[in-house]
Parts: sequence; structure tokens; C-alpha cells
Amino acid sequence: MAGNIDGVMNNALDGIRKMVDVDTVIGEPIRVSDSVTLIPVSKVSFGFAAGGSSFGKTEKENFGGGAGGGVNVVPVAFIAVSGETVKVLPISNHPDAVDKIAAYVPDVVDKISSFFEKKDKTEDAAE
Repeated sequence: MAGNIDGVMNNALDGIRKMVDVDTVIGEPIRVSDSVTLIPVSKVSFGFAAGGSSFGKTEKENFGGGAGGGVNVVPVAFIAVSGETVKVLPISNHPDAVDKIAAYVPDVVDKISSFFEKKDKTEDAAE
């Protein structure tokens, strides 16, 4: 029976491995403008369970087994990069926060861009 349950568990874990990797936690950079790049950051959690039983005289006879798993991906922040300046923009834990963030992305991007542009102009004037 050990070989049968190992196969069930390995198949389920391989499926989870394909869904959860470093690119799931730190997303692909999003180029917002020539000077600003946003990098999404997510929290990933997963659960897994497996079990099996054999009622026959041999390992493969009357084997029953199953496995299941689930993955939960929640966006938690954006990393905003402009030149050498990096800011972390956290996302609220409220259930509708992601929808609100999506609606405000154009305004947020404009504000971030102007913030970094003002900072660059101030630094240029100081030099």
C-alpha cells in the first residue's frame, strides 16, 4: 500500500508545486511609465491532505486512496520603483480592497509618478 499512497501524494504535490512558485509571491513587474515600475507581492497559503486504504491480500488489490489540496493567493502590496527610489505600497486587508485598488490604479500611478518626478526635480535643483 505504501507505493500506492506515495503515488497519490506525489501526483497531488506536483500539481501544487506547479501552481505555487516564487513568481506567484513576487509577480511580474508592471511598467507603468518610463520612470515607474510596480511589482505585485502576494501572500500564498496552501493545504494538502491524502489518505488510502488497502483491503486485499496484495498491495495493488482493492486499493482506495485520494488526495486533495487548495491554494489561496492574496495580493498584499505593490513595490513601486522609480530610478533608485523604492517604496512599498501595502494593500488593506478588507475584502473589497482589491476591487478598490483596481479602480484607483490609474490615480495611484499618476500620484506615484508625480511624487517621483517632483523628487527628481528637487534633487536636480539641489545639485
